[in-house]
Amino acid sequence: MNLSCSSWQDNSLSVKYFMFAKFSEVREQCFLLFTLILLMFLSSLTGNALIALAIWTNSVLHTPMYFFLANLSLLEIGYTCSVIPKMLQSLVSEARGISREGCATQMFFFTLFAISECCLLAAMAFDRYMAICSPLHYATRMSRGVCAQLAVVSWGVGCMVGLGQTNYIFSLNFCGPCEIDHFFCDLPPILALACGDTSHNEAAVFVVAILCISSPFLLIIASYGRILAAVLIMPSPEGRRKALSTCSSHLLVVTLFYGSGSVTYLRPKASHSPGIDKLLALFYTVVTSMLNPIIYSLRNKEVKAALQRTLGKKKVLTHG
Repeated sequence: MNLSCSSWQDNSLSVKYFMFAKFSEVREQCFLLFTLILLMFLSSLTGNALIALAIWTNSVLHTPMYFFLANLSLLEIGYTCSVIPKMLQSLVSEARGISREGCATQMFFFTLFAISECCLLAAMAFDRYMAICSPLHYATRMSRGVCAQLAVVSWGVGCMVGLGQTNYIFSLNFCGPCEIDHFFCDLPPILALACGDTSHNEAAVFVVAILCISSPFLLIIASYGRILAAVLIMPSPEGRRKALSTCSSHLLVVTLFYGSGSVTYLRPKASHSPGIDKLLALFYTVVTSMLNPIIYSLRNKEVKAALQRTLGKKKVLTHG
């Protein structure tokens, strides 16, 4: 049902209902985009679910590196599911609206999964640093307990930041217009609809972006700086090749995720363009989550073998 802003305002004239902007006025373009995004979404869900399932069901992959990879796959599933279904609905129907509470819920989960992924990627870099630079102490320093704690901290930081940012932004009044110039309830486009001075909120978003995007990224850079130094002094070419091979997939995922996220949230406000922001958001919400399972399965023989065993078991159960 298509409702106007005025029908969802209380006595304080605060908007209670938002509308997502149309992608295009041409139905054929919307249907084409719907089909493309749906295929990427299904590919992302299938790939990440298979990666997580293969790791949990194959004991040979019960190591810190693959434990973190399974967590990454679960984060990617949550990440895309918090945004894409509503976007697909908006593409093919007039039901482009979302309540204030629904918008806050979407923002919370999107922020939770995004920040958790930033922290988890840093934990994965630290794991590679310990494996390559301190192999003799790796088993004790990266025990199951330590890995579980790093994962819990990653998810916990995401949850706290999500709750804090969402509560801070939705404590504001929104006087209209109620149309969000985006395809989901991201922080900057929602802030643009708020009444009065939002400079403190914008500063808070920027500070959180610095702390939760830049800080983990600097930890990743520091870890790989030490890894590169250790690899360069390895006497065996085979050892250098193996060490770099175990890091290449993670580095590529970090580049895709942080590249699009940093351009979106850390560039000056004056340089923001709704069209560019939507394109970047589409990239880091759909494309990167679809590519991650492909990157890890193509670059890692153990993951490929585990996927083959998992798919083989499913075929046997199906035919049985």
